[in-house]
Amino acid sequence: MSRRTGPDRPDIARSHNAQVTRLPVPLPAEHIPPGTADWRTPDARRWLAAVPARWAHPLWALLALVASLIWDMVAAPVVPCTSADPCGTDWLGLGMAVVLVLTLYWVWRQPRLALAGLGAVLAGFAVDGGFTAAFSEPSALAFLVAAGFTAAGLVHRLAVAVRQRALALEAAGPVAQPLPAAARTFRRGRLSFGLAALLLAVAGFGYWQVQQVVDAYEERAAGATELSGRVTALKEDDDGIGILKVEADGRTYRLETAFPEDFPVDSRVDIVVDGDWAALVAEPYDAFGWELLVLVGSVAGLAFLANGVDGRTRSQRLRRGPLPVLHVLVREGHDDDVRTWVFAADDPEGLRPILHFHSLYAFEDGDEDGDGDEDGLDADDGPAAVVELGKVTEVLRGEDPPPPLREAVLYGLPYAGAEVAFVARDDADDPEVAVECSVTAVKPAVPRWVERGTRRRKRMNPRRSVDEIAAGMTPTAGLRAWTAHGLSRAVGLSLLLMQGGGIWVMLDEGPSWTWLWLAVGLPWLVTAVATALTWRITADRDGLWVTGAWRVRRVPWNVITSVRHSDDGIRVGRAKDSPVELSPTGWAWLERRLGREPHVGRAVEELQALLLRPELRPLEEAPTGRQGVPVGPPLVALSVLWGVAVLLLL
Repeated sequence: MSRRTGPDRPDIARSHNAQVTRLPVPLPAEHIPPGTADWRTPDARRWLAAVPARWAHPLWALLALVASLIWDMVAAPVVPCTSADPCGTDWLGLGMAVVLVLTLYWVWRQPRLALAGLGAVLAGFAVDGGFTAAFSEPSALAFLVAAGFTAAGLVHRLAVAVRQRALALEAAGPVAQPLPAAARTFRRGRLSFGLAALLLAVAGFGYWQVQQVVDAYEERAAGATELSGRVTALKEDDDGIGILKVEADGRTYRLETAFPEDFPVDSRVDIVVDGDWAALVAEPYDAFGWELLVLVGSVAGLAFLANGVDGRTRSQRLRRGPLPVLHVLVREGHDDDVRTWVFAADDPEGLRPILHFHSLYAFEDGDEDGDGDEDGLDADDGPAAVVELGKVTEVLRGEDPPPPLREAVLYGLPYAGAEVAFVARDDADDPEVAVECSVTAVKPAVPRWVERGTRRRKRMNPRRSVDEIAAGMTPTAGLRAWTAHGLSRAVGLSLLLMQGGGIWVMLDEGPSWTWLWLAVGLPWLVTAVATALTWRITADRDGLWVTGAWRVRRVPWNVITSVRHSDDGIRVGRAKDSPVELSPTGWAWLERRLGREPHVGRAVEELQALLLRPELRPLEEAPTGRQGVPVGPPLVALSVLWGVAVLLLL
């Protein structure tokens, strides 16, 4: 087992072939605790060999559970609504549904919670007579088999995590070091707790609305007259709602029903009547919408709450005492991959990743403001400005090389589901070291999936060099502009039709809980429609005019750090501020399937060429009329007018 002992450690660069073009960024010796062990390839291979078996992948368990549940629900007899046993709010059943949906989610994310949820689901299944029914109903037996298969996979994944932890401890040896000060102040779960509180409040509001509906019915039914009548006709209205015609006490009543099959013509039904108001005793009220809101809010809220508690617990466990440490190499993901990848200390080319996770920087209390040099580059920066410009040029030129490997010290034992922290320099030109903490669980880098994803990305995203792009562009004094094309406008029109139809459907039945979906989804739809229909980027001598849904933004050439195309959108990176983004700007996947070069991809390539080749930039300044016009505000007015028209028509 190799040890690092401060200043006497061998330089990682000297142990590697001199022909390698990009050496790992070294970590200063004083930041490597004495006795820190290298995590070498043989130990890493043993750790990777302990990953869960393919049969235990959560996808197979989810497919088995969902398929068996659907089969069981379809095969199970539907209990009819009767006067003796009316249909109402079943809070116990709703609670079991919440646990079931959460269990499906936890099977993928959190094996320990999934085992607890699966136990609760099986307990409810037993109370409902499911174990007895399994001897006579194949669907119930299939669910038990699926649950057993899922439990076996969960136990296997937890056992593998224990094995990985033991292997990591063996590789790290007896050396233990306290967590860096910045990592000890890092807090997890705040966002999850905030979202959980919001969503659980929504669920509580839905519960209150259900109780309002129930109380209103019971209050009116208490003073109403109960009658027995005969069903004379059964039909559906224009919205597909079942309508019963019931004759009772010499009058005909029209009553809505969610289950018309329970009330055939000439059957007897009990109703309660209070003046012009009447309701079926078997179906006293309809609170399905609010119950659905309770279900969705509870599932999402409890999921975020569990994630927050889990993250906070793992983070606190990491800070309890001295931790095993490993000397490794790390690298940030490339292109759209924002994960942190960990490599063996003797893999300076980064050929074989071991594990990955998402991470964020950690700062000591009071040091978040840095050293005062975060106002950007100016004339006094000297060589630093040249270095930063060189980084931008390297990223934009040619094949867009991946971030460099960095020498790092990993704190905490890595295993599936673990929490870790590491210390490394951001790049060779940065004299300070940074501390980063994981914000997602550690996951092994399974070779087959990683290699397949890399090959697919390379095949689907061929790149041209800047020289090749520039060769096809003629220098011109006039403005250059890139605008929404046919497919982008088609996407915008489709979303506009969806928006209009959604407004019609939501307003069709008057005020209800469904208006909450309108309030949530309409702003996003308006933004997406306006962008897809009229996005525009105009290049002039001083920079770019970027027209989105709501405004036109000015981005000078000297602050642009990158121009990228991802997720059917365009992102213009800026040195000091957040990126300027346009999305959606088309449908690149469909264009490729049609054998065409994506319009947005070509636009981004030309913008990158203008960024690197100033001689290709226009010589004119764009007048106001050529900068673009955002259509978000008039689209909002149009949506309001459409909503008013729908209300008037209905």
